Amino acid sequence: NMNESFQYAIGALALAVVFIYMILASQFKSFLQPLALMSSLPLTLSGVVITLLLFGSTLNMFSIIGIVMLMGLVTKNAILLVDFAIRSREGENGGPPMEREQALLHAAQVRLRPILMTTLAMIFGMVPLAFALTEGSEQRAPMGQAVIGGVITSSLLTLVVVPVIYCYLDDLSQWLKRKLGGAPHPTPPVADAVGGQ
Repeated sequence: NMNESFQYAIGALALAVVFIYMILASQFKSFLQPLALMSSLPLTLSGVVITLLLFGSTLNMFSIIGIVMLMGLVTKNAILLVDFAIRSREGENGGPPMEREQALLHAAQVRLRPILMTTLAMIFGMVPLAFALTEGSEQRAPMGQAVIGGVITSSLLTLVVVPVIYCYLDDLSQWLKRKLGGAPHPTPPVADAVGGQ
């Protein structure tokens, strides 16, 4: 039964990745830019593995559930960063249009506080579970440990890795448009439903 449950958890993890990509592709109207946002997902795995090793825990069903929980928060942090940069390039944030690199630096400065606030809130919320401070929570402790480790590493590395990958993918997008004969233009901003955060 445990092996079957573990397989279901892995399947849920894969489906979560697919659904996240589909939603981001529809919002950004691009097949490449969601890859920049989802590049933050592998960053969570390094923190998850390191934290589980430090606590002496294993990668089990509960830690897989923790990874699934992480995907929403980690992707949201990347959206906050990239969407603000796109809007700054378009001049939709109350200022003149910016160059790509300048817009990314400005987005990192402005969005740093919201990203840190959500990160700290998640960490403090998971501390009782990660350290098994409540009765009967020892079995679920790897879930809290996975969330804490993944949130810390992804939040720190998102500010560095995601903008770099965004630049590469933006260059690739412009190159493909030139090759296909289309006129290059900046990536359109994400829909208001996401950009309003």
